Amino acid sequence: MKIYKYIMGLLTAFILFSLTACSSPAETKSEELQPSETSETEVSESVDDALTDGSGVIVAYFSATGNTRSVAESIADITGGELYEIVPSELYTAEDLDYGNSQSRSSMEMGDPSSRPEIGSAELSLDDCSTLYLGYPIWHGQAPRIMDTFVETYDFDGITVIPFCTSGGSGVGSSAENLAALAGSGNWLEGQRFSANVSDTDIYNWLNDSVNNTEQ
Repeated sequence: MKIYKYIMGLLTAFILFSLTACSSPAETKSEELQPSETSETEVSESVDDALTDGSGVIVAYFSATGNTRSVAESIADITGGELYEIVPSELYTAEDLDYGNSQSRSSMEMGDPSSRPEIGSAELSLDDCSTLYLGYPIWHGQAPRIMDTFVETYDFDGITVIPFCTSGGSGVGSSAENLAALAGSGNWLEGQRFSANVSDTDIYNWLNDSVNNTEQ
């Protein structure tokens, strides 16, 4: 009887050892094959220090419908830069933004090269600014006239200005060049156009390229 119990004990131990030995590699393999999940919002956690330290970076933008604001906020989040909104003294209504109406406020402003809508936001200090990302929508193929007001208000000497715009289809065109000419100061880089649904990854890739261009 004792021998029988001893043999059964050995047999039980052998079975348990066999099951453990068979299951462990499968479980380990399963864990090793789990895919890594990295969201676009985490992309800025592993980017170059030169892009994300925020030193001397300002992101200034005008946005009438929110599209440019969204891109500007992403740029500020990724770079760690200071966000500044160019707010008109008289806000634009939906009727003002009726581009198909030649008598709407936006159409009339864009039809008048001398138009300079007043800025209502607090004055921006550029004393410690080395890089300025400048954002705006495209109206009738150009930057809104309030951007003319902005660039004629400030001195961009010693500052690298990097324009970006949002639009439903129109490119940046000559808008950045025209702003640079009106500003008359600053080192202006080539502008970039974004759609309203641009991803954080695409914005990061463009920012990384802009940093490389700035350092050259």
